Amino acid sequence: MGVGMAIAERFFEAKFNQPGHEIVNHFTYAIVSDGDLMEGIASEAASLAGHLKLGKLIYLYDNNQISLSGETKLTFTEDVCKRFEAYGWHIQNVEDGNDIEPVSRAVKKAREETERPSLISVKTHIGYGSPHKQDTFKVHGSPLGDDEVTATKKNLGWPLEPKFYIPEEALAQFRKAVDTGARLESEWEEKFNSFRKTYPEFASEWENMMNFKFPDTWDKDIPVFPPDPKGIATRSASGKVMNEIANHIPSLIGGSADLNPSTNTELKGKGNFQSETRLCEFPDSADKKVQGAASGVWGYGGANIAYGVREHAMGSISNGMALHGGLIPFAGTFLIFSDYMRPAVRLAALMKLHVIYVFTHDSIALGEDGPTHQPIEHLASLRAMPGLTVIRPADANEAAEAWKIAVMHRHGPFALIFTRQNVPVIDRDKYGSAEGIKRGGYILADSAPHKPEVILIATGSEAHIAVEAYERLKTENIKARVVNLASWELFEEQSEDYKNKVLPRDIKARVSIEAGSTHGWHKYIGLDGIAIGIDHFGASAPGEIALEKFGFTTENVINKARERLGK
Repeated sequence: MGVGMAIAERFFEAKFNQPGHEIVNHFTYAIVSDGDLMEGIASEAASLAGHLKLGKLIYLYDNNQISLSGETKLTFTEDVCKRFEAYGWHIQNVEDGNDIEPVSRAVKKAREETERPSLISVKTHIGYGSPHKQDTFKVHGSPLGDDEVTATKKNLGWPLEPKFYIPEEALAQFRKAVDTGARLESEWEEKFNSFRKTYPEFASEWENMMNFKFPDTWDKDIPVFPPDPKGIATRSASGKVMNEIANHIPSLIGGSADLNPSTNTELKGKGNFQSETRLCEFPDSADKKVQGAASGVWGYGGANIAYGVREHAMGSISNGMALHGGLIPFAGTFLIFSDYMRPAVRLAALMKLHVIYVFTHDSIALGEDGPTHQPIEHLASLRAMPGLTVIRPADANEAAEAWKIAVMHRHGPFALIFTRQNVPVIDRDKYGSAEGIKRGGYILADSAPHKPEVILIATGSEAHIAVEAYERLKTENIKARVVNLASWELFEEQSEDYKNKVLPRDIKARVSIEAGSTHGWHKYIGLDGIAIGIDHFGASAPGEIALEKFGFTTENVINKARERLGK
């Protein structure tokens, strides 16, 4: 997350600072432990930070050689500083973390380093063993008990009362920090007022970004896709839509984990986020165009972040950018690889961060890459996460509507689920409007004015199969309704009256169709409903063959509807 905050600082610095008007110039600090630096995500994020030359990123490494289970010599004996030096970081060592002056000098040197992020290894001591010995203290994850608190205070020479004791020196330092903060904020406001007078358009854009205020016409150029039985992959439609949105909302920034153009997440003409010195390493050729230089957007002003194969770091960096403020970060990868970034997605949900995930290649229709790449349990798994909204559009126009919802969704992360394969663009003059997915679920096709005998409930690429089955059942005089349940979370936010109108409680004959795990579907189809899904791993085959072999066909849906009706 610290790397994400540092990226945001560089982006705003490049976008807004003007000669004589420096309104963005701050450092990002963190304190990290041995345990933090053991984690794989630390290596992912540190490697990218070194590559991006994020010189305003300063980490103090609390090098106490203790982790939860004991001394680090049990598990962690590498030379951490050399590892970070290899990542391109500026390294310093402080031998005594209790000596404030050397720590201050090291921080000052780190601030003077303009291109390399800094790691300051600070040697400290942490005791372990019995709290009743004068020179040692127990290490554990629980709060200190009364006896341990007393022993600690005696060791420090602090008074035993009051129970919650703050030394006067510490209190004075905190008060000083509050006063200093107020002064610095006032000075910045003066700078910004001067900036506003000289560059009113930039100042207005800054305030709009920081307050997530969009132009009234921000969605006017989002394409509308004509009906087409051959169709378009929703990942492709997503790419067209997000590029139009980015032309009106400069807050959109992000990238994919080494999967462009497969995820269609490149913001065309918006440049690649790189240090200028790194960009200059590319020759004047097509390589430079890849880096975004041809668009005239160089370096840290670029909105496309090349994450490399670093899904976990990508997720957490997106969280850091969202926490910084003013940005709407997006992160793209195949749905199967959401596993790698799941801890970061969970934290975004926990913190209610506005992060947009673009998860493509959403089913066994992925094809020949086989079961290692074909998501099965992933939709169910993401839906189980509190605070995360998941939406799986049925066609290109629903993909456009899904993006509109995601951009305006301000109370948590949003997962957009898109297909690799082409899916028909549904004729909205004949069937329900694509805007229906704003409510999570809606009636796509119906037997009105007659009451339906059976309800077919589908999402994503399976919605058109349900519609085809509906049309065939109609020729057999079987009255069916098709419900597109694109987002369970949005549907559950609707009134009970609306939900009952879409899925009437008295209609028990229901069939769900989704190319993923059937887990959770019985909430909507009932215990007697039939779930067409896949509860085992897939197989390597062309996508259309995999779908056919595993029962995602019009004929199978019709047969299951007949079976449920006893016909």
